Amino acid sequence: MTIGPLHTAGSYRQSVEEAVSAAIVSGEFPPGTMLTAPTLAARFDVSATPVREALLNLEKRGFVEIARNKGFRVTEVSEQELEQIVQIRQWLEAPAMRLLAGKIEGQVLTELRAQAEDIVTSADASALQTYLAADTAFHLHLLSLTGNDRLVTLVGDLRQQTRLVGLANMLGTSELARSSAEHHTLLDLLVAGEGAAAEGLMRVHIGHVTGWWSGRPEGSR
Repeated sequence: MTIGPLHTAGSYRQSVEEAVSAAIVSGEFPPGTMLTAPTLAARFDVSATPVREALLNLEKRGFVEIARNKGFRVTEVSEQELEQIVQIRQWLEAPAMRLLAGKIEGQVLTELRAQAEDIVTSADASALQTYLAADTAFHLHLLSLTGNDRLVTLVGDLRQQTRLVGLANMLGTSELARSSAEHHTLLDLLVAGEGAAAEGLMRVHIGHVTGWWSGRPEGSR
């Protein structure tokens, strides 16, 4: 489970916001779930103030909406909206792999390898919040190498709008292990200069969002 007592030296508000957003994206808090500051504060073992601040920020980001006299309701992303998000990501991220093919080496490669391994390790440990953070860090780091800051921002925003309702149920499965390992395979292809193959793998990899990660088998749509 993502939600539990916090053990952090950083901002409680930020930690709560990250944990709740991860729980929403992963489907641990499905659409329509009612969230209240007192209830979450008890689960996080913190005061209600940073939780309330975190929920207000999440409302601004579109993760929740204010339900009058009730708290905050988790918003829904329709199947059509999710497919559109995935399509846009495939249009943007997959072709970018051709630009990076044969250009990743040295310290940058070492950093990306470490991030890819963080994804694998988090998946093996069924650490959902860590997995999502590591996956996001890897993809945005890779895109940052194109030198296009707007691309990084746009993809980051699209990822925040995504809902992976079946991801929590995938913890410990072979599908999640395969999806995690694809990050290392992608780096292998980029290092080898195999731009077309890297583009194809990225397209398939992103497609998991509307397949495995959304609770449906691949190829079902």
